[in-house]
Amino acid sequence: MSDYKIDTNCVQAGYSPKSGEPRVVPIYQSTTYKYNSSTEMGELFDLEREGYFYTRLQNPTNDAVAAKIAALEGGVGAVLTSSGQAASFFAVFNIAQSGDHVISSSAIYGGTFNLFSVTMKKMGIDFTFVEPDITEDELSKAFKPNTKAVFAETLSNPSLHVLDIEKFAKAAHSHGVPLIVDNTFPTPVNCRPFEFGADIVTHSTTKYMDGHATSVGGVIVDSGNFDWTQNDKFSGLTTPDDSYHGIVYTEKFGKLAYITKCVAQLMRDLGAIPSAFNSFLLNVGLESLAVRVPKHCGNAMKVAEYLHDNDKVSWVSYPGLKDDPQHDLAVKYMPGGTSGVIAFGVKGGRAAATKFMDSLKLAAIVTHVADARTCCLHPASTTHRQLTDEQLHECGVSPDLIRLSVGIENPEDIIADIQQALDQI
Repeated sequence: MSDYKIDTNCVQAGYSPKSGEPRVVPIYQSTTYKYNSSTEMGELFDLEREGYFYTRLQNPTNDAVAAKIAALEGGVGAVLTSSGQAASFFAVFNIAQSGDHVISSSAIYGGTFNLFSVTMKKMGIDFTFVEPDITEDELSKAFKPNTKAVFAETLSNPSLHVLDIEKFAKAAHSHGVPLIVDNTFPTPVNCRPFEFGADIVTHSTTKYMDGHATSVGGVIVDSGNFDWTQNDKFSGLTTPDDSYHGIVYTEKFGKLAYITKCVAQLMRDLGAIPSAFNSFLLNVGLESLAVRVPKHCGNAMKVAEYLHDNDKVSWVSYPGLKDDPQHDLAVKYMPGGTSGVIAFGVKGGRAAATKFMDSLKLAAIVTHVADARTCCLHPASTTHRQLTDEQLHECGVSPDLIRLSVGIENPEDIIADIQQALDQI
């Protein structure tokens, strides 16, 4: 379905029922699959044939939804994970191991920052964090002989830095490693990173893709463009895998080598797969993605303009605003809009921010972002509370930052709620 427009693929891609089959993607709520002989099943375990034998590795519902997302991003293959965090972990761990090094933008979600700087560091993988607006020369100096990947977010959560994808891709490729990009906030409706040189894309599907705060999930999409054989950095893909009788992924699976290894090794051993029912709900959300995202963006622009002109607001970060320092990059990479997320601060600092949020009536204080309902969060005291002040600064999170996720309600009602809350300060 690559010839169809993205709004058509949101509805149609990934599943094509034959005559008499269910029109809607079925929920394959089964852990196992029956075969007539041990030989048939053995061939599946040896990766000699396609099919299903255990849902921890693959499930027909999950695969249909993954195929839809691959079509939306323009990739050759994808795998769903149980969360966005699992997607970030798998995307890096699929090609990096103890003793390796990864470069990451510092402007990333706090949970991902902890994953990289604490948990994966304990696993022996070293991370260097760089500012997203780093110069090309300084970025090049961050690479080491054991660097295996570069990671960044197209639109950072919650600081809303717009990634210069081409700059980071150029640096990564000049050092023979892939660029992995988290595209959660823009979604492929607003940005398709593969078109600008990214090699792997991840999402927290919990956000706009699901759209209704029903299901936690993640996805990894492979562009199929990176040549894993160009150097000796990726032996896990280019040398025999003893756990599969010596299969060499790049030789046997070609452009699907990265995704196949991710499923065959990481899902097999770590099992971070979503339930079929969660994937079914994700697919329902995806069908309206191309309709919802422009509504989110339109509402957010109106709210951002209102906040920009309010004398109780100290600053506003929204790349859609013409005077925003990220505006030019946003126009280049996300000309149709960025997202429904706004970051801003109120005069009076942390105490005023708390008073503001406690006074909201329509918008809810929740540990979530990017669904149909307007919601807000104070990252410094919630999602990023484990970080030091220095780490908060590195992530672009100030103590007074409020992350407002503008929903698809009537924008006049959203603004009225914000106004009455600001009046309480």
